[in-house]
Amino acid sequence: MRLYNTLTQKKEEFVPIEPGKVKMYSCGPTVYNYFHIGNARPFIVFDCLRRYFEYIGYDVEFVQNFTDIDDKMIKKANEEGITVKELAERYIAEYFTDARGLGIKEATHHPRATENIQAIIDLVKKMEDNGYTYTVDGDVYFDVKKFKDYGKLSHQPLENLEAGARIEVGDKKKNPMDFTVWKAKKEGEPFWPSPWSEGRPGWHIECSAMVNRFLGEHIDIHSGGMDLIFPHHENEIAQSECANGCTFANYWLHNGYINVDNRKMSKSLGNFFTVRDIAQEFDYEVIRFFMLSAHYRNPINFSHDLLKQAETGLERIYTCISNLQFKMANAQGDKEEAEGLYSFRDRFVLAMDDDVNTADAISVIFDLVKFANTNIDDSYSASAIESVISLIKELGGVLGILSRKTEDDMLDEEIEDLIQQRTDAKKNRDFREADRIRDLLKEKGILLEDTRQGVKWKRV
Repeated sequence: MRLYNTLTQKKEEFVPIEPGKVKMYSCGPTVYNYFHIGNARPFIVFDCLRRYFEYIGYDVEFVQNFTDIDDKMIKKANEEGITVKELAERYIAEYFTDARGLGIKEATHHPRATENIQAIIDLVKKMEDNGYTYTVDGDVYFDVKKFKDYGKLSHQPLENLEAGARIEVGDKKKNPMDFTVWKAKKEGEPFWPSPWSEGRPGWHIECSAMVNRFLGEHIDIHSGGMDLIFPHHENEIAQSECANGCTFANYWLHNGYINVDNRKMSKSLGNFFTVRDIAQEFDYEVIRFFMLSAHYRNPINFSHDLLKQAETGLERIYTCISNLQFKMANAQGDKEEAEGLYSFRDRFVLAMDDDVNTADAISVIFDLVKFANTNIDDSYSASAIESVISLIKELGGVLGILSRKTEDDMLDEEIEDLIQQRTDAKKNRDFREADRIRDLLKEKGILLEDTRQGVKWKRV
């Protein structure tokens, strides 16, 4: 398996620190609102990577944090007249509602910044003891010029980074690029005791501390959106490597940006959408399918028309499964194997091994659907048809799709009984009763189709 490493700017063979195990950290949301479609992309993409690792036999320990204390949260809580903790509890619950809808598995650990204050203080103290921080009026700053490798992730020398920064009037920093790892309290803000002041952690330090606590000083993979490369991930490397004296993460993975109707997503442009907004019109699974339809490192354009295309594509796969289930239920053939079936699995694995190429992996699934539609006929046995269905669902499961129940899965006793009553009515030449039952089922959203093998139905 080869992954594109932002740190080295090339694809590299994935070699885990410990054979058969993957330690993986992905940056989670700041929980002051519903998460937007830009957030959704890394959540979906790196959930898919985790699923693939598990599919090929790795034991994955996956950590995704919740930032539950920062300036935005304090401002929002004050506006609503509630505590920051109450705000966090509300939107962590809402995160899980949307994440479950999108098929995102819960992480092995979902740590919160406020529950890891001691781990954060311990990490700041290690940096201080190693000579990388300085304190001014209770604020603790990381001294960037003391870390010679600063800028290695964003591939910019410190001089270039400093050119785009400046020290604000009244700023206590020695240098423009220095950043806060501990903030002294301000009036009305939550705070915790520390050796430097009563205060709260800076944003960057929490991820370093939680990686350290839950996964150790040296991990396999750290991931997130491209917007986090600088300064967030750059600062995580500086903090962690200066505190621990070893490589922080071997592989850094970042997904590309999302544009909306070919324009940058922005609240000021009125094209800013939360996943909850989109889910009012489109099924969550359609959103996930759409996100995986492009390679994760490429920018992706988000529009209503493209979502409709994704919806149509996903329904094509479900229709194939439904047709195969119908054929399986009525199978009388004796062919026990669809020749060439498992070559699709091999092609799927090749696509995913090539830097998690979900776009090509989805193309393989469509090719498998075409194969099934073209080749699986009345000559195949039920077990052979079941193998085709199982493979489609297996590959879909790696991508976190195709878990929705099809019509055949959802056939309940009432509908089944009505279909049988209609069949009996037709046998008895009671066509008025047969038509009445057909119309009744249509009212319930069930469309019937009489075929040579029997009655077929679908929801409309």
